[in-house]
Amino acid sequence: MDFPLSALCRGGRRMTSRGGSVTGASERKGDGVVIRTRSAGETVRLGVALGEGIFAAMRGAEDNDTKGGGICLALTGEMGAGKTKLTQGLAVGLGIDEGYRIVSPSFTLINEYPGEVPLYHIDLYRLNVADELIDLGYEEYFYGDGVTVVEWAERADELLPDDRLDISISILGENDREFNVTFSGDTINYKKIAVKLIDFS
Repeated sequence: MDFPLSALCRGGRRMTSRGGSVTGASERKGDGVVIRTRSAGETVRLGVALGEGIFAAMRGAEDNDTKGGGICLALTGEMGAGKTKLTQGLAVGLGIDEGYRIVSPSFTLINEYPGEVPLYHIDLYRLNVADELIDLGYEEYFYGDGVTVVEWAERADELLPDDRLDISISILGENDREFNVTFSGDTINYKKIAVKLIDFS
């Protein structure tokens, strides 16, 4: 089932920054959250907030209600939308060692980054058929104990776990992006993630 965010989204308020310009704006949309960024730097900061929320959800950083298990993020959006920038920020939020350079694994398909919460970065842009992902042992990543980010997730939609975060990225302008985040399933503690996203500004 989808996680109800009505209690967290404060009536769908929009965050504003100095000077009244909408930046890092957040609002409720259905069973998810819509967030807008206006620069690559803001997209990275959004990733940091997302990573911090996921870390708290997986490790019970604030209390002991974590449900455990890994989390899969399914990213969709055209080339240059900001999928890798978001993942770079996510790595920071998860506490991945800064010595690692987070790049899109376009040719290797999968990059692994160790940590207290390990990050698995999968890029399906060059995937020809879903069977290639099966051959790589995708279940170890999708259903493991780490955080798995899947770029171009629509190329293997039938293999994605039911419990996941879907993040659809739209290009609104040269630097403006819209992130439509949908929370699905009932085995992930979405509350901590949602709070971080709603408070993003």
